[in-house]
Amino acid sequence: MSINLSKGQRIDLTKSNPALKKVIIGLGWDTNKYSGGHDFDLDASAFLTGENGKVSNDHDFVFYNNLEGGNSSVIHTGDNRTGEGDGDDEEIKIEFDKIPTHVHKIGITVTIHDALQRQQNFGQVSNAYVRVVNEETNEEVLRYDLGEEFSVETALVVCEIYRHDREWKFNAIGSGFQGGLAALCKNYGLQVD
Repeated sequence: MSINLSKGQRIDLTKSNPALKKVIIGLGWDTNKYSGGHDFDLDASAFLTGENGKVSNDHDFVFYNNLEGGNSSVIHTGDNRTGEGDGDDEEIKIEFDKIPTHVHKIGITVTIHDALQRQQNFGQVSNAYVRVVNEETNEEVLRYDLGEEFSVETALVVCEIYRHDREWKFNAIGSGFQGGLAALCKNYGLQVD
């Protein structure tokens, strides 16, 4: 049975469910119809950080141009450039036992590609959600619906998966940023050219 979370809620993933070894982080959204003339291309990313909340190297930033990180413990399944159709629009797979010891947190984010040039923001996106699915049983473990509280933001930290006493937990963040992917990279300690 899936658990629905609200912004700011934290929940244990592996302590109460020791059989949970591999998960799929499914992200989905719809775009509101408007006459801007451009498709929306939303992109999921994962930032694998140390205890300081910063990424230690480029290999720990998983996105459409770097589909694997953390010794292949985090795998992006590929870029969906339109978000059309039902179900998850993009997915990131995580295998807990393979995550390197220097990784304490995985920030799951979504950005709008070329948002400034296309004059797009998350105020034009609806029904955004993240869900955690047990990859081995295909059962949904939890779901967090982000709501409609964003207006000018072009990047979101959706959630964090974090290590606590050798167990993994989920934190429903739902925090918006202006400045797209570059702002998120800076937030997580990566230099952007």
